[in-house]
Amino acid sequence: MPACYELKVAKSGEYYFNLLAANGQGILKSEMYSSKPAAMNGIASVQTNCGDDARYECKTSGNGKAYFLLKAKNHQVIGQSQMYESDAGCKNGIESVKTNGVSSDIKDLTLP
Repeated sequence: MPACYELKVAKSGEYYFNLLAANGQGILKSEMYSSKPAAMNGIASVQTNCGDDARYECKTSGNGKAYFLLKAKNHQVIGQSQMYESDAGCKNGIESVKTNGVSSDIKDLTLP
């Protein structure tokens, strides 16, 4: 299975997407969007910004786990990674988003 985006609707009615690596593992979860077109713009933003190292920010959660944010040029957060046990895992996650984020495969799971 190639890398893909899954577009979904939350219980709140807001839209979000997950970027899945070729192995099916989630590597980036988006922010919530009020509309489907806004979420699609978020996917386009990941595709545009994923190759730029300056768009990533590594952080540490309250429980000491590493994660990263992907931000647009305007510094708005586009998505957040899963939690990693180490900084090395976090860096590997960034590399995976850089590789897989350019995918044009979008699975629209918002349709009935």
